[in-house]
Amino acid sequence: MVTRPFSRLTSLIAALALLPALSACHSQGQPPLSPEAMAAVKDHPGAPRELLARSVDALFTANDVGETRALLVMYKGRIVAERYAPGYSANTPLIGWSMSKTVTGVLVGLLVADGRLRLDESLPVPTWQRPGDPRGEITLRQLLQMRSGLRHVETSDPARNADTVRMLFTDGRDDMAAYAEAQPLETEPGRVFRYSTATSVILSDIATRALTDSRDPTTRREVMADYLHTRLFEPLGMKSAVAEYDAAGTLEGGSMIHATARDWARFGEFLRLQGTVQGVRVVPSDWVHFMTSPSPRNPAYGAQLWLNRREDSGKAELFPERGPKNIFAAIGHLGQYIIVSPDQQLTIVRLGKTPDAERAALVARLADIAVLFPGGVHQDD
Repeated sequence: MVTRPFSRLTSLIAALALLPALSACHSQGQPPLSPEAMAAVKDHPGAPRELLARSVDALFTANDVGETRALLVMYKGRIVAERYAPGYSANTPLIGWSMSKTVTGVLVGLLVADGRLRLDESLPVPTWQRPGDPRGEITLRQLLQMRSGLRHVETSDPARNADTVRMLFTDGRDDMAAYAEAQPLETEPGRVFRYSTATSVILSDIATRALTDSRDPTTRREVMADYLHTRLFEPLGMKSAVAEYDAAGTLEGGSMIHATARDWARFGEFLRLQGTVQGVRVVPSDWVHFMTSPSPRNPAYGAQLWLNRREDSGKAELFPERGPKNIFAAIGHLGQYIIVSPDQQLTIVRLGKTPDAERAALVARLADIAVLFPGGVHQDD
């Protein structure tokens, strides 16, 4: 009886003595991290610091993820990891490509909240209002959920034949909305999901028409820029955000919004907090719920946002087996990501240049970061 406490103490001392050896075994075979890699992660990040530093470092050093230019992780509203490639910094605005679509989705939500637009009514597109034109049946809801029915080729080989390239850079570039709105119906509105940058340009045009009747390009551009900045960018603190416009004065809301990694993270945090900034509501929470709810024609897509689910075909843009189902993301061409995990209180921003062939490896590396935080591994009910 008198030896039992001593035995427990001996066991405890022995266990503590083994900790360095266990730690060495854990990192066995891995090279030591550089000072730069460790400096990218703050103290007490909410996840194992060295593992997080290694996962971040892999995005900059692995040979299968393309070029990472910026990586930022926010946990519980605090930046816990941040790193930039040479030539880039916290002050460098970077193009969002199709992450811009999510900004456009929020823009439309502001106009719906203002009573200027309605989700399920006919749209102010003059060419669709001609008697007998079936495109007059397309609704705002269907556009937001990428199920307008309009003919569109997002990508092709050769690339120059894709509608996206033609609209942005060749025969449609001076009036992108006119190019997009001139496309005929390919299917009945609402029936088929078709991802389309042209759709987001149409949304930009509709949003501009809701703000002004003017067809003067300068007026259209100035009115939209003022609305975007005063109603969205300034309340969110996105001081670096810059949007591009075409020659007709239409916001290029499908691809051409630029911001620093920190400002893209502010946008992600705003969505994580259901449309609020420091407790102040900017857009109704119902709108964020709508944007993050599955489309009737694609369970992996909401409204100008991707969801952490598989499409009916089995394809997934994110990592449904490695994270909560309510993760959502703004995703852009060449590997731009704002990944938001509300349950984990986590926002991850990655900006760079990754070809399609390496996208799966990039997503897996981003998942490696997410699963380090509490609640990261999804368990089926």
